[in-house]
Amino acid sequence: MGELKAEELLRAGMTAEEAERVVKAVRSCGGDAVGAWREVVARKLLRPDHPHAVHQLVYYTIYSDWDSTRLGPPLYCFPSPYECRYTNLGRLMEANGGRLLGKSYQDPITSFSLFHRFFVLNPEIYWSLVLKELSVWFHQALNCILDANDNSKPGGTWFPGALLNIAESCLRPTSHPRKMDNSIAIVWQEEGSDDSSSVNHLTLKQLREQVMYVLASLIAYRGHEILAKTNTNFRNFTSPAMLLTVIIYLAIILSGRIVVSIADSFTAKEIAARLCISQAKGIFTQDLIIRGGRKLPLYSRVVEAAPVVAIVVPAIGEVADVSLRKQDISWKHFLARGAQATRPSYYVPVYQPGDSITNILFSSGTTGEPKAIPWTQLSPIRAAADSWAHMDVQAGDVMCWPTNLGWVVGPIVLYGCFLTGATLALYHGSPLGRDFGKFIQDARVTILGTVPGLVKTWKSTNCMDGLDWTKLRSFASSGEASNTDDDLWLSSRAYYKPIIECCGGTELAGGYVHGSLLQPQAFGSFSTPTMCTGLVILDEHNNPFPDGQACEGEVALFPLIMGASDRLLNADHHEVYFKGMPLYKGMRLRRHGDIIRRSGGGYYSVLGRADDTMNLGGIKTSSVEIERVCNKADEGVSEIAAIGVAPAGGGPEMLIVFVVLKEGATSDPEKLRLLFSKAIQRSLNPLFKVSLVKCVPEFPRNASNKLLRRVLRDEMKKQLSLQSRI
Repeated sequence: MGELKAEELLRAGMTAEEAERVVKAVRSCGGDAVGAWREVVARKLLRPDHPHAVHQLVYYTIYSDWDSTRLGPPLYCFPSPYECRYTNLGRLMEANGGRLLGKSYQDPITSFSLFHRFFVLNPEIYWSLVLKELSVWFHQALNCILDANDNSKPGGTWFPGALLNIAESCLRPTSHPRKMDNSIAIVWQEEGSDDSSSVNHLTLKQLREQVMYVLASLIAYRGHEILAKTNTNFRNFTSPAMLLTVIIYLAIILSGRIVVSIADSFTAKEIAARLCISQAKGIFTQDLIIRGGRKLPLYSRVVEAAPVVAIVVPAIGEVADVSLRKQDISWKHFLARGAQATRPSYYVPVYQPGDSITNILFSSGTTGEPKAIPWTQLSPIRAAADSWAHMDVQAGDVMCWPTNLGWVVGPIVLYGCFLTGATLALYHGSPLGRDFGKFIQDARVTILGTVPGLVKTWKSTNCMDGLDWTKLRSFASSGEASNTDDDLWLSSRAYYKPIIECCGGTELAGGYVHGSLLQPQAFGSFSTPTMCTGLVILDEHNNPFPDGQACEGEVALFPLIMGASDRLLNADHHEVYFKGMPLYKGMRLRRHGDIIRRSGGGYYSVLGRADDTMNLGGIKTSSVEIERVCNKADEGVSEIAAIGVAPAGGGPEMLIVFVVLKEGATSDPEKLRLLFSKAIQRSLNPLFKVSLVKCVPEFPRNASNKLLRRVLRDEMKKQLSLQSRI
């Protein structure tokens, strides 16, 4: 820390006066790295308009001697004792701490771990408290929170006897002064509209009226071939997360029907497979997709994939100049049926038991055929509760997360807003450029969700320079492992507000490890299992490591997870999640499939899927860990993918590294092999070595942009097999 010099800060882009203040603040803390960083951040000595090189120099210099092995990852964001008492979870802890924990309760920060442990052991108490905080309305009162005596359901039966319609809960005003009929439910803007006056608003009452109008049209088609079967068999395809899609989504669920979520990026073959699995009877689809100024066809892919009726929604204005099939219906004609209804705004929701299906989503398919995962009426409650507890989504917040309803983040954000009273912010266009960033500024977004690849693009293109993101009070990130330097850039845009890392699964209806505003945060790390979630880390013999011990292994979850899946449409749920799992304290643990590391300080990092591990010389290691080390070995490297493959004739696994080079970069694979081997031996294990490096133009990815290492592994196996025959 003493090596930080004002001259270096000057060269990086600070003024002389600013540089002196930073150096003085850092040196005043002696050798206390955490204290020095806290001082710099608290005094706002690093501003969003400073060049990224300045932020890098200060952060990396302060933490240059940090012992991550013993202390865990370096910390960058620290909870305020005063502000913590006004977070959702802080208020709940302050109101109930003494009653539940007795004299051991101190405050939301000090007692966070105690509270988490208490709720893991007493999930009924947690959910009885959280239900009072969310705008969930039950048509029929609950008999109890949890019936854990049904041996056929390791996850228990939650809210037995309850009747509800979760879409109604989204649309009902509450007694809370900030979720009333005149509250702003949605703000949105079209791509290309960069004027702040073009940010549109929809109140809760207006949203409810539009949903009811679409519901009237759905009911008007009763008896038509798309409704030939019972209501619960009419399942629908949703396209990008735009305003009409949200309205259609809620109307379908309000009517008692089931949404089938399929991402707009899929090919016709992938769409057809998902429609077949879900047995869909009708499709809502856009005519085309507007993204980055380009018009991409969508209806034509649906025609190729689906013989069922399609209701074609225009991306802009009227439906594009496409010829509809005889059985298909334009959005205009679909709505005309609803307009003929006597009272289109007064339809009674269809109330169903808590375990009835509302939405069929699909896993990302990184390890083979995507699993068809039903969400019940209760899954949205868990999704919203994670947002409420960990991202602190409150009434009055404006939340934006560029995604679509084809992926699990879409419904999580939708319910996370509508069940907490927050405003949902939608941008109709590409999130890659400055126009999106200006929307975040002009819509006064307070919580911004991202994926690491998106942040990398923003940082590398400098497209967000000069925008004011200081209204943001937190970020969220999911989908893949975050990069420390990219997160440093992102957090600095809002004076180092926290980035809440989220990791979970479609089948969990939320996360299992997250960040928390009540704990110090580290870039790219998770600070806690999610509220009410218990987990253990298993060694290679399926034995759990002791609680709190620094370790690395496959994560296993306690089975009592409210809202998580208890069935699959195209696979055996028990076999996928429970078969072969060990007992722990009388519970059959639930398989999740991630390899995670718990470091000193109790922080977690996800090292990849269990399928993406390899055995090198008898030592089990993850692809992600290898990739992190190799990424730093050569400046010409853009992306790395590491796999382990056994030789065709048998024997120990070989470590093979695939490389995508930066544009214009050239490098010799043999040179890279030696560089990577040295880096791995220095950072991970002196016995590891890279057997082969292959340079490729791009990596195979699925529609959610996740790297498909299994495809690389399969291709490599074929090549090795062919070579062995020559």
